[in-house]
Amino acid sequence: MARNKFDVDEELEQEFNWSHYKRLAQYVKPYKSPILKALFVIILANVAGMLGPYFTKIAIDEVIPQGNLTLLMQLSVFFLISLLVIGWCMRYRIYAITEIGQDILKDMRYSIFEHLQRLPFSYFDNRPHGKILIRVVNYINTLSDLLSNGLINLISDIFNVIITLVFMFFIDVKLTLYSLLLLPILFVMVMVIKNKQRKAYQVLSNKQSNLNAYIHESISGIKITQSFAREEENYQIFNEVSEEYRTSWMKAVKVQFLLWPGVQNISVMTTCLIYFVGIRQLGVDVTTGTLIAFIGYINNFWNPVINIGNFYNSLITATAYLERIFETMDEVPDIQDEPDAQILPSIKGTVDFEHVTFRYEEGKNILNDVSFHISQGQSIALVGPTGAGKTTIINLLSRFYDVNEGSVKVDGFDVREVTLSSLRTQMGVMLQDTFVFSGTILDNIRYGKLDATEEEVIEAAKVVRAHEFIKDLKDGYHTVVEERGSTLSAGQRQLISFARALLADPKILILDEATSSIDTKTEELLQEGLQQLLKGRTSFIIAHRLSTIKNSSQIFYVEGGRIAEAGTHDELMAQRGLYHHLYQSQYDLLQVTD
Repeated sequence: MARNKFDVDEELEQEFNWSHYKRLAQYVKPYKSPILKALFVIILANVAGMLGPYFTKIAIDEVIPQGNLTLLMQLSVFFLISLLVIGWCMRYRIYAITEIGQDILKDMRYSIFEHLQRLPFSYFDNRPHGKILIRVVNYINTLSDLLSNGLINLISDIFNVIITLVFMFFIDVKLTLYSLLLLPILFVMVMVIKNKQRKAYQVLSNKQSNLNAYIHESISGIKITQSFAREEENYQIFNEVSEEYRTSWMKAVKVQFLLWPGVQNISVMTTCLIYFVGIRQLGVDVTTGTLIAFIGYINNFWNPVINIGNFYNSLITATAYLERIFETMDEVPDIQDEPDAQILPSIKGTVDFEHVTFRYEEGKNILNDVSFHISQGQSIALVGPTGAGKTTIINLLSRFYDVNEGSVKVDGFDVREVTLSSLRTQMGVMLQDTFVFSGTILDNIRYGKLDATEEEVIEAAKVVRAHEFIKDLKDGYHTVVEERGSTLSAGQRQLISFARALLADPKILILDEATSSIDTKTEELLQEGLQQLLKGRTSFIIAHRLSTIKNSSQIFYVEGGRIAEAGTHDELMAQRGLYHHLYQSQYDLLQVTD
């Protein structure tokens, strides 16, 4: 079976390096103050935790042999207070670090989503949307434990180790050195495991991305799947992709869990060593209280070491996901504001294409040396065969792409020299692929002008003849539509998109197959409103129904990347050229259909 984009592993264009953690630190920096507060509380808890074994040593070696009941009660009270302090600190720590971690994740998620909004169409055309979605949601969620618990706990555990070592050296230097004897084995183990673990999780992130992409594609195309009875084949493909994910997960987990038992075993061996050495020296260099206190401190020492090992595990695991997150953030938008871009002032609507040549890939020009001038208020119809360059013209005008040669100007301003926001906010665009967002119809129409009143929305809907069907819905303009407008017909979605574009009150209006899904009767009504609306506005109309463009100021017949014919409907019909042939073919087809 031929492999599709969803089940092809993505290759990293730039491998992760440790300097990337400086970027991660930039998300932590704004929360320095609450982090320091949490650290202070954690250190306080660590110090309080160190007092228990020390009180035990004093009680066994001095207080109990002396029969000093008063001092024993005082030690008990101090020990109880230390436990209460630890309990309060732990409660504060859990709440504080969880809140800080989630705030950091929110900031990261905002950064990647904001960056995605600025990436060009080509980025989304070349990738399954499921593979993009997983980076914004799943991969960042995977960092939750690392940032919520791991980061602050790491600093806490480092302090814990240092404080424990200070107490241990203070009590007995020789036993402390024995306690550190097996640490080199741990370091060797970590170095051996880390590379295998990182590679295993890189593979896992690819398989997780593939699975997510296929699920997303399957849900989006469920109507086609059921129409062609493809359920069984899709189930088989899903099984294969899911099995690859399960296998890679098991391999990654096997490698990850090698570290924890290793550290645990070294901890137990160290405790046994201290018992062996301590008992042999008991009554000579080591007291009973010292040995018992030391066993307590050994646990206090190795518990944070185990935690640091787990954090390192999480760090290596997270690295595989951070690589993908930062790879997305490092995507440079092909189209962005120049450093010295100026704000485009309120425009009148003149448009000039000056010797424009454009290509998506080298050696294959879509437009070849195209030049034309459009005056304010003119309506221009673009017709011609599929792939001739009609949509490319309006994409260059909206600066979804940049020209390779020549220039596109609006009111004399080169579109590359003005800010994208100031250019596009003065244009109303209705693309062939109509999109309706989940939410109310009112909000969908208001999408292009958020401050529009309900009356303005209704007026726009009336002009494009959408009002009739909207008012008949259960809740009228407040009717909630599902994702992609699945509860509406294709024609209804187009009318809503039309109203959205018109409500923005643009100086330049772009309609790409705007009436392709509207029935003939509705189209006739729509034309009445359009003729009134287009007055005073420059408009570009792409339509295969030639009846919708007969009244255009000019009609451009685009073929082979050039404007082969230009003129009014009557002028082009009189020439008996390409446009005449196209119009006559469509007219004859309608006659046959009738």
